[in-house]
Amino acid sequence: MEIEMKIRGLMLDPVTQLPIVILRDLEGNSVLPIWVGAYEANAIALEIEKVTTPRPMTHDLIKNVLLGAEMTVRKVVVNELKDDTFYAVIWLDRAGEILSIDSRPSDALALALRMDCPIFVDDNVLQSSKVSQAVSDKANSEELRRWLEGLSDEDLGQYKM
Repeated sequence: MEIEMKIRGLMLDPVTQLPIVILRDLEGNSVLPIWVGAYEANAIALEIEKVTTPRPMTHDLIKNVLLGAEMTVRKVVVNELKDDTFYAVIWLDRAGEILSIDSRPSDALALALRMDCPIFVDDNVLQSSKVSQAVSDKANSEELRRWLEGLSDEDLGQYKM
């Protein structure tokens, strides 16, 4: 089963200083942090802030190619967690033909923001997600979940949604 989620914010891991995309389900019951690379975080932040760059960035280029080919993005799904790595699929519609494209979650999320399509996470991913030990040697996944759910808009910084 897939659960629709929204990007709640983008922040830096307080321990590792790596970017984290915070996904939260529509009811606010589940939170999923996904650590991403700096470049992908920048691409997500640019779209959150609606910053226009002088030349198309990679995800803008992909959007332009899809629109030029008369394709739409139906949805993106974070569909698997294997060896502490998240996987995603981008579902495209080309004249009624549905195509699935393997993707890193960070790229799928950056594209979803640009194409204004829904974001889903497979329930199995939510159930099996383990929080990276890099967050804190003392924190367990339940403590981190409570911490993430309790974040205020100020905690999320300038990239809240």
